[in-house]
Amino acid sequence: MPDEHDAPHDTLDTVDNALALLTCVLVARRARVNPEGVTWQQYDVLELLRLRGPMKPSELGESLGVSRQTTSKALRVLKDQNLVAQAALGTDRREQTTSLTEAGHAFLDRAARSRRENAKIVEAALDPDEQAAFAALCDKVSTAFQEAGPPTA
Repeated sequence: MPDEHDAPHDTLDTVDNALALLTCVLVARRARVNPEGVTWQQYDVLELLRLRGPMKPSELGESLGVSRQTTSKALRVLKDQNLVAQAALGTDRREQTTSLTEAGHAFLDRAARSRRENAKIVEAALDPDEQAAFAALCDKVSTAFQEAGPPTA
C-alpha cells in the first residue's frame, strides 16, 4: 500500500514546496542585513514603535498578542542592543514608556531598504500583470494566515 510520500505531487505539495522555498530565500536574505540577530518578534516591537511612537510595555504586549514576560524579554534584548530606550512615564517610576533610539531607526531603515530591494527583484522578474496578481495573492494569503490564528503544533 503506497504511503503519502510515494504519491505524485498534488496541489498541496506544490504550494507547500513553493512556500517553503520562498520562506528559505527570504529568511536568508533577511539574515544578511540583520547582524544584530533581531528575531521576528523583536522586529515586530520595533515596527510597532515606529508606527505608533512611544508605548508602554503593556500596550506593546497587548498589541502583539503576547504575554508580559515575552514582551519584557524582547524589550530587554532590544535595550541591550541599544535599539530601544525606556524612560519613566510621569511621576510613577514603575511605569515606563518605550521608544526607538537612533540605532533602532537605523535598523528599521536598513530593513526597509532590504524590503525595497526585494520588491525590485520581484518587479524585474514579473511582468506588470504578474506583479498585480502577485501583490493581490500576497494580500489574500496574508489575510488567510491572520484569520487562521496561530499555528498548531
